[in-house]
Amino acid sequence: MKRLRLFIRLLGESTIFAFQALLLNKLRTFLSILGITIGIFAIIMVLSITNSLERNIKDSINSLGTDVIYVQKWPWGSDDGGEYKWWKYMNRPKPQIRELSTLQKAFTDNNTVMAMAFMQSISGKTIKYFSNSLQDVDGIAVSHDYAVVNNFELEYGRYFSEFESKSGSPCVIIGYDVYENLFGNSDPVDKEVNYMGRKMRVVGVVKKQGQSVLDIGLDGTVIVPVNWLAQVMSLSDNRSDPMIMVRAAEGVPMDALENELKGKMRSVRRLKPTEADNFALNKITMISSQLEGLFWAVNVGGFIIGIFSVLVGGFGIANIMFVSVKERTGQIGIQKSLGARNSFILVQFLTEAVVLCLLGGLIGVGLVLVLTKIAGAVLNFNLFLSMGNFILGTSMSVIIGIISGFIPAWRASRLDPVEAIRSKI
Repeated sequence: MKRLRLFIRLLGESTIFAFQALLLNKLRTFLSILGITIGIFAIIMVLSITNSLERNIKDSINSLGTDVIYVQKWPWGSDDGGEYKWWKYMNRPKPQIRELSTLQKAFTDNNTVMAMAFMQSISGKTIKYFSNSLQDVDGIAVSHDYAVVNNFELEYGRYFSEFESKSGSPCVIIGYDVYENLFGNSDPVDKEVNYMGRKMRVVGVVKKQGQSVLDIGLDGTVIVPVNWLAQVMSLSDNRSDPMIMVRAAEGVPMDALENELKGKMRSVRRLKPTEADNFALNKITMISSQLEGLFWAVNVGGFIIGIFSVLVGGFGIANIMFVSVKERTGQIGIQKSLGARNSFILVQFLTEAVVLCLLGGLIGVGLVLVLTKIAGAVLNFNLFLSMGNFILGTSMSVIIGIISGFIPAWRASRLDPVEAIRSKI
């Protein structure tokens, strides 16, 4: 206990000495910590950006649900993890609404599926409400169970009734941004809008979902029954990318559902055992696994760039500490002649180096914090500095300080007091 108190006292006195030395040479102190500041800033900024992107993407993915399989023409990645062989998929047929009906019948007595839905994208169209209009509004045409598969919430109104979905009634659900631009604060339910040149009745408004990194939200989207779209245009439009969405029942493993769905789809398409699949079964987890590799590469790149800056800063700190030892040789001799131990001199100069690096690191982390707040507010994006990255930045600063300052501090502690005093006479 006595040794601990002695060590704390020694550390406190060394810290005071360190700050006094740094304040005597403000310009030199600033130039010394600049390299550390830039290095820590580069590392922590890259990590903060990638962590923020990763969290936002995972939130977007979770909002879609990780228990949904998408039957599509094009896979979201290569089969073997290598080159994307697009030429193999060009002649595949697109999923059709009639295939949904066949699949639903095939899963009638099966407990692995909660719901299925058909969805077809609609390229940017114009929607009008009296003099207010929005151009290039994306839309989706969906079957009745889409709300069960996607599980989104409504701010106003209701979802399509089963009759409206099956009969293809001219009704529409609009995203929150579409609602604000067309209606302002007025009640949109049961109002008539013009969409794709047809009069449509608004039955609901999707609850605001906010900006999504993957741009998969419904805020700027229009939703219509797919059977209504079939009356307006051909569902085999080459520009569209239809899909069948299959949501697993609670507790059903995704691998089990995928294997069963694959067999059912092959049966629906009447594929022979020797024929390859002419459809893709995509899962949201495929996106996250692909992005993890990208984030790792970006983190490594930023870390390497930052490390070089930190190393340059570390060499700068070491040089400054050698100069500091040279300038204070006489002071060291006096301290040692008055009974100061080698350990006191060692800790004194080592603390000075650590304080220098820690100041640089804290400034770098502080700049990251300020920039993340500003960028997050300007870009309307959830950019943040995590506690883990803050600890990493400060820890790296302390480690660089110890490494950079050890040799100068060790040399200072080994000086002969008589020779040290004589050198300044």
